[in-house]
Amino acid sequence: MLVTKTVETDEELMQILELQQLYLAGHTSWQEEQEQGFVTVEHNLEKLKILHALSPSVIVKDDSRVIAYALVLMPEAGGIFPELVSLFQMLQQLYYRGRPLYTHRFYVMGQICIHKNYRGRGVFELLYQKHKELLQTKYDFVVTSVATRNTRSIRAHEKTGFKTIHHFMDDHEDWLVILWDWNEPDADAP
Repeated sequence: MLVTKTVETDEELMQILELQQLYLAGHTSWQEEQEQGFVTVEHNLEKLKILHALSPSVIVKDDSRVIAYALVLMPEAGGIFPELVSLFQMLQQLYYRGRPLYTHRFYVMGQICIHKNYRGRGVFELLYQKHKELLQTKYDFVVTSVATRNTRSIRAHEKTGFKTIHHFMDDHEDWLVILWDWNEPDADAP
């Protein structure tokens, strides 16, 4: 039975790390990355503990096994990931609805991953709906970035209600910055 909840134990954090390793870019074939998607930033237990001290992330479990996760990344924690510093610097320069992005109440989706045996079963939506349920009283929207070559992730985010607000390139990838505004009329999609 699938259960959607927030992380509560170090064992759940360890299972997130195990799942992450299965889909980390470069750990699988190019073809599998194209078909199944991938994650780009590698975490460790210490960094996950810092993230979860600020705001627990959402997981989906099948019995005792974590089969999916969606990490909450508060802007103040962006500095613990050197590979994300440029993203947070860029976010400081973006505008949304005519105002600087940082004048809005938002957080960043740090990473989302679903075991391939559970894809296409609504787990992606479960993760984001739980995020919205837990965080919509404190935040107006969630922002994330997705590599343009990760077409599976882009489609899933668009189906949930995310809209592209910016496009950029770093030294390694072409990216979209996408945002799910919970105050939009269609924010309860799908």
